[in-house]
Amino acid sequence: MRIVIALGGNALLRRGEAMTADVQRRNTRVAAEAIAPLAAEHQLIITHGNGPQVGLLALQGAAYKPDEAYPLDVLGAETEGMIGYMLEQELGNVLPFEQPLATLLTMVEVDADDPGFTNPTKFVGPVYEKGDADRIRSEKNWVFKEDGDKWRRVVASPLPKRIFEIRPVRWLLEQRTIVICAGGGGIPTMYEKGRERHLVGVEAVIDKDLCSELLAREIGADLLIMATDAPAVCLDWGKPSQKAIHKARPGDMKEFDFPAGSMGPKVDAACHFAETTGKAAAIGSLADIAGMVRGDLGTIIDGRFDGLSWHG
Repeated sequence: MRIVIALGGNALLRRGEAMTADVQRRNTRVAAEAIAPLAAEHQLIITHGNGPQVGLLALQGAAYKPDEAYPLDVLGAETEGMIGYMLEQELGNVLPFEQPLATLLTMVEVDADDPGFTNPTKFVGPVYEKGDADRIRSEKNWVFKEDGDKWRRVVASPLPKRIFEIRPVRWLLEQRTIVICAGGGGIPTMYEKGRERHLVGVEAVIDKDLCSELLAREIGADLLIMATDAPAVCLDWGKPSQKAIHKARPGDMKEFDFPAGSMGPKVDAACHFAETTGKAAAIGSLADIAGMVRGDLGTIIDGRFDGLSWHG
């Protein structure tokens, strides 16, 4: 099968962990060891989140004068290279020597009139106590929202329209290359109004799962997997009544309401992929990737199911 595996930013840098190179390297190694066994039988395309990483770079850039700080599109490109490099190296350490790997910087077009620019929802950077978030808000004019019992910065997250490098991705796949692309939802770009075919970067972060879904459709993937730090899509998360969905049709999932800043985009992407392609999408833990391919673990969304079922 041709499988797109979308690694969540929290799968590579877990909530509450120090944002150091050593920690990210260790988590990348865990991801590589989970993915590698699939490479012998399947064609793999890997995408990844970058919320914690791009947030860290933005914090580092805050040391500059306001007009000297690097914009989010450039920081997104930096994280594509950084995370792609680590994934390539760690996968190369556990795969056969002859397996080709490639990281592709990926520009993604967005619409200048997208309502996402007026309603920031995409979490980036570390979590803060409320007092620290209030202080940074006043200093840097950043927007913060609650994330559980903490606070995180949120930025604009327009919908992806087009992946510019889709043809190079297809060429690499034809050569049996494991492709790492569309990191962090891709580098947000748009055509400048009044200047024909003139691309400019955009101060935003595209949702990784929605971009991965677009990528999966464009390359004819047989399965879309979104790996996160949760074992499945759950109702009543964190409550005694919590229960995990095993198999569901897209229509079943739309009966529930999931948070826009976390599980919501994953469910939306999975449902859209299943509806438009007639194939399956899966959401679950990084450690359970092989089980999601088998259909045993995680939440599997497929229009061909008879109805909703739950994990025991």
